[in-house]
Order: sequence, then structure tokens, then C-alpha cells
Amino acid sequence: MIQKYILVTGGVISGIGKGIIASSVGTILKSCGLHVTAIKIDPYINIDAGTFSPYEHGEVFVLDDGGEVDLDLGNYERFLDIRLTRDNNLTTGKIYQSVINKERRGDYLGKTVQVVPHITDAIQEWVMRQAKVSVDDDGIEPEVCVIELGGTVGDIESMPFIEAFRQFQFKVKRENFCNIHVSLVPQPNSTGEQKTKPTQNSVRELRGLGLSPDLIVCRCSTPLDTAVKEKISMFCHVEPEQVICIHDVSSIYRVPLLLEDQGIVDYFCGRLNLLIEMRPRTMLTKWKEMSDRSDRLLEHTSIALVGKYTKLSDSYASVIKALEHSALAINYKLEVKYIDSADLEPAALQEEPVKYHEAWQKLCRADGVLVPGGFGVRGTEGKIQAINWARRQKKPFLGVCLGMQLAVCEFARNVLGWEDANSTEFDPETKHPVVIEMPEHNPGQLGGTMRLGKRRTLFKSTSSVLRKLYGDAEYVDERHRHRFEVNPELKHHFEDRGFRFVGQDLEGERMEIIELEDHTYFVGVQYHPEFPIPGDLAIIHQSSVRQSEEAPVEGITSSTYMDVVYAQTETLHT
Repeated sequence: MIQKYILVTGGVISGIGKGIIASSVGTILKSCGLHVTAIKIDPYINIDAGTFSPYEHGEVFVLDDGGEVDLDLGNYERFLDIRLTRDNNLTTGKIYQSVINKERRGDYLGKTVQVVPHITDAIQEWVMRQAKVSVDDDGIEPEVCVIELGGTVGDIESMPFIEAFRQFQFKVKRENFCNIHVSLVPQPNSTGEQKTKPTQNSVRELRGLGLSPDLIVCRCSTPLDTAVKEKISMFCHVEPEQVICIHDVSSIYRVPLLLEDQGIVDYFCGRLNLLIEMRPRTMLTKWKEMSDRSDRLLEHTSIALVGKYTKLSDSYASVIKALEHSALAINYKLEVKYIDSADLEPAALQEEPVKYHEAWQKLCRADGVLVPGGFGVRGTEGKIQAINWARRQKKPFLGVCLGMQLAVCEFARNVLGWEDANSTEFDPETKHPVVIEMPEHNPGQLGGTMRLGKRRTLFKSTSSVLRKLYGDAEYVDERHRHRFEVNPELKHHFEDRGFRFVGQDLEGERMEIIELEDHTYFVGVQYHPEFPIPGDLAIIHQSSVRQSEEAPVEGITSSTYMDVVYAQTETLHT
């Protein structure tokens, strides 16, 4: 089978939406009955995203195999409903490490190892090898591979990749390779005129490096004027039909529809010789229904997200997407109240009283509280304050990873009376180490040394609220990313007071799920339920108005669902 490759590059600025456009292109092709895979290339020298601060590139997304990767792979999995592996995220660090290892083994037979041809060849080989790996449950080899090149054209670190694809287009032949260039068309407030010069310069630079874009996707705040489209066509050496406008829309799930409306399927059929049946595409029809329903929602609910990286929403991208999907599935419009956990601490009352009172006001007005994962001591006392408030006020609460661990600390301090109870991550000398470091963790190295990837959690209670939400399942498979765990030796102290560990690992040694008796909804999970599961969006399509009319799970209100359903959207119609 001859494989097709679609390369997505970006110009002018980074963060322009290449990931969403790459995901949307894949979604459209998958709706045509093709098997599609995706590769994200990050030109940084890091081996993977595991040691990044969320303020660098947003959240670290975790795959089934434990790969710590760029958040764009999360978009690929959500849009395309596929399962990717760590090798679907290619970095400069991985390529250089691979080439240097080969050189040390003597694979190059004493030759001088250079960027061209050795690095560029390694890039091409990696892409061709990974493009053949099945990402669907049926095990069929993909027919189309969408490749997103991070950063912008002209960045010095991306030059080897640009050169590799310049060579690659001739290796796989023109009819099997297509380049989509995403560029910004700014519209200054002073004139209101759409400016094409940045796009012209970006395309000129790309062409100078040996790649000619087949499609120019213009990101703009309003739809492109016809005259602007024709101007870009004339100066960038493409037909007007090859200039695609993606303007700001109410939801990212409208982007595939915008691309479809502008004839992108017909273009790919001609350009890549794709054999596609021109039949009604049910998948995109459901996307439209979902997007329309999202715009018509009237009921509102709010969730307080108490974290330490709240200045950048991408730091919690999967958490926000999971909440949005859950809200949409039960016909609610979601409002996320971002609260910097440090602003909830008593010290903030003295140093910045305005921020302190604003933070507490947001928390008190929210319908539910979510404390996500994180690392480091900063802001942890504020998270404990939020957990304490949710527990005492009977507000729906969900703690994820560190959020669960801090719920254990809060209960130990305020109910068991262990005032110094803490995690050894924050206080190694505590007399009540309720959260401890896992014995297999290597403290000398940070990268890739956590408990990572998909692991099985067994339910130990038939009356568990979370078990009901999972459809009364006996176990769940979810993705993990942590170095510390609840101290199993102290477990009985908590359960004697109604703080139950209802989910554990296969060996019964690791506490995975906590629930509090006599509370509306107080749940903590060691795993990361925000990372997608197969069929997430399909479930949303099927969960129409019928869902909001059905009786909810006993003891849980619709507003509570916003903090609950996020654990697994699939349980919505059980």
C-alpha cells in the first residue's frame, strides 16, 4: 500500500493552531473512511516533554505506553479517536540520541557523521517507520500520516527537519506528499485591514528552503475578504482555491467543518490520488450537530480549578477539554473559574489581600471544586485549604493525582488530628508521612522515572460512587504519572473514620481511588482520568438531550455531574 503524507508547517508566530488544523485534517480524512495516523515533531533538544514546566509548552500529555509528550498528541487522540505511542512524538533530542548511539556502535563504518545526510536520513526513516504503525483497534496499517512540524519556518532548530522533508518529498514522490502551511493574517485595530505581508514573507522563506505549500491556511480573526484571498494567491504562487480561511470560531470542533466547506476533501482527492467514496459522511454530520448544540446551551455550571499554573490555560488543557466534553454531554455550558492556589493561603491575606479575597470569592461561588495534578511545594497549602472547604461545605470535589494526595493530607490533619501530616515530597521529616515516595523511583534522575502509562485499578467496593459512574465496572484502565503514593501502612486509620480507599492496584499495595462517606461527592483518583479514552467524542454525539432528561445516578445532581462525569465520559448513558 502506498502511504500518503501531509506535512503541516507554521509561519509568522508559534501557537497559531497548527495542532488543531492537523487534527481537523485527519478527522476529515477519517470521516471519508481512511485510516489516519499523526506524528508531532518538536525541534527542541529535550528527549521528551517529561521535565518541562507547564509554563513552557503547556501540559505534559501521557500516552498508554507511558510516553510523556506534547499536548498536541492529546488533540490527535481526541479528534481522531486513536491510540498513539511515544514514538509519535519526535524531538531533536531523540534523533540526535539515535544517531549518536549508532555512531558509538560503529554503524557508520568510520565515516564523518553530519547533519546531512545522517540526521536528515534518520528523520525520514523515523517518519516512514512510525507512519506504518497501526493506531486503531482493528490493527490496520494507516493510509494517511499527518505530520505537524512545531515552531515556525526559519527557526534555526527546525532547519534539519525542513531539509529532511525537502528530500522526503522526492523520495516518496509528489503524488504522495502534500504541504499545508499555516500562517497568520493580522488585522490591526487601527485600520481594520487584513494584512497579507507576514504570510507572503513566511511562504517566501519556506519556498527558499525547498518546500512549496500546496495549501495556505490563513488564521485570522474574521473571514478573509475575497480580495485578500486573491492577493495571497497571486504573491504565494497558488490558486485561490488553495488559500483556506480559518477564522476565530466559537469552538475548535467547528474547524473540521470550516475546512470541509472550503473543498479540502476534493483537493486531497486530486492532489494525492485518494480513492474516496463521495458518500454522506456521518461522522462530520455528528460533529456539526455537536457544535450547534454547544452554541445553544442555556444551563450553566461552574467548576473552580485550584492549581498553581493557572496563568496559562494550556497547563490544564486535557482537564479543561474533559470538563467541556462532560458539560456538553449533559447539555450544560461550562464556566471554569481559575484559582491560583497560593492566593488561598493565609500568607496571601497579609501580602495581597485583594487577590486573597477574590480567590475565596471565586471558590465559594463555584458549583464544584477540582484540584489537578502538579509537582513542588508552592501552593500546596492553598490546595489543602480548598479541599478542607469543599469537605466541610459538602461541595462536590474531585482530586486528581496530587489533588488526591493532598485530600489525604487534609483529612489526616483536620479529622485524624495529625497536625504535621504531609507528603515526604514537601516535608521529609514529618512524623505522619501519609504520602510517601514509591520505592522503585530513582531520585537521581527526573526524566522518565515516574510510574507512567496505563495501569489497571480494581474496585474494592460495590457501593462506590465512582464505580457506578464507570458503569458498575470491576476495574478501570487509566493513565498514571506520579512519583509519590499514599502510605498503605496508615490506611486503616482513615477507613475507621469513613475515608475509604475504594480502588487499588492489582497487588492491593497502591491506593488509587478515595471516597468520603456522608458527602455529596468527595472523590480523589491517583490516575489522570482527563486523558482520553476510546470513543470520548462518539459518546458525546450520542448523549443528546435525552441524557439531561434521564434520572441521574442516585444521590448525584446534574451540577455534581460536572465534576463527576469528567472521570469517564463513556459512563454517561449507563
